[in-house]
Amino acid sequence: PAVEMVEIGAGGGSIATVDSMHRINVGPESAGAEPGPACYGLGGKTATVTDADVWLGRVDPKYFAGGAVQLLPNKSCEVLASNIGELLGVDDIAAACMVVEVVNENMANAARVHTVERGKDMTGRVIIAFGGAAPLHGARLAEKLGLSRIVVPTGAGVGSAIGFLRAPISYEVVRSRFTRLNDFDLAGVNDMLADMHAEAEGVVRLGVPKGKLSQSRTADMRYVGQGHEISVLVPIRTLTPTDISLLQESFDESYSRQYGRTIPGVDVEIVSWTVTVSHSTELPALAPEPKQSKTPPP
Repeated sequence: PAVEMVEIGAGGGSIATVDSMHRINVGPESAGAEPGPACYGLGGKTATVTDADVWLGRVDPKYFAGGAVQLLPNKSCEVLASNIGELLGVDDIAAACMVVEVVNENMANAARVHTVERGKDMTGRVIIAFGGAAPLHGARLAEKLGLSRIVVPTGAGVGSAIGFLRAPISYEVVRSRFTRLNDFDLAGVNDMLADMHAEAEGVVRLGVPKGKLSQSRTADMRYVGQGHEISVLVPIRTLTPTDISLLQESFDESYSRQYGRTIPGVDVEIVSWTVTVSHSTELPALAPEPKQSKTPPP
C-alpha cells in the first residue's frame, strides 16, 4: 500500500540550470549524495538547492548532519556564480535567491494542481515538513499557499525512514474488472475478491505466520465515459444486491463532496478493485532525545 504522491524533483540535491530562454529550472535531475552539491567537496560541479541554501546562510556549514559533515560554502558560491549568475547577469547572492524561489514555486504549484484536480479546498490545511531540506522551505511555501500552520516533526530529516520502520506489514492486490452497477455479476465479483484476499493474506503470512490480520477493500468508480475514478470503500463480506445500492450511494456521496454535484441518468461503473491485508505490529518505542552537553548552535 502507498500514499498517493506527486513527485516533482524538488530536493536538496536538485540541480539548477538556465535554459536557452534564460529561465532557471530546478530538477528533476539530482546531484544525489555523490558527488552531491558542490559544497560537499566531492567534486560536484552543478548548482543545487542545497548550495543555494548554504550560500544564503540558511544552513550552518559547521553543523551539517550534526557536525559530521563540514560544508564548503565557497564551492557553492563558485557554481552559483558560474552556472547561474554569469548566464543571467546577476551576482551569486541573487542567483541563490532565484534558485530558492524557483524550487519553492515548483512545490507550491504542484500542491495547487494536486488540490484542484481532486476538487479539494486548501483553506486551513497544514504543511508537514519532513525530509532533509523541507523545513528550510516550509515557511515560504506556506506563504505562497496562504497557509498559516507548519509542523516540523522530530527527526524530520529521516521522516521517511521512521515511517518505513513503523509501517504495518501489508500487501495490496489490484485487479481490473469493468463492472456496471446496473449489470453487476455478484458471483463473479465475490469469487474474485475472495481470490484477491487469499493472495494478499498468503504474502503477509510469509512475514507474519501468526497474529490477527485486517482487510480493506476499495473499488475505483466513475460515470461511464469518464477518465478519472473515485475510490469507494467496499463492504468486507459476501456482497449482496443490497451492497450494490450501498456502492451507488457511497459513490454519489463521494462524487458530490468532491465535485459539488452528481450526474443523474448516467450509469456508474467500477474499473478496478483493491484488496489490502495488513498486520499491525506493536510500534517500537521512539529513542529518547540525547542529552545536550552544551547549547546547540542557532
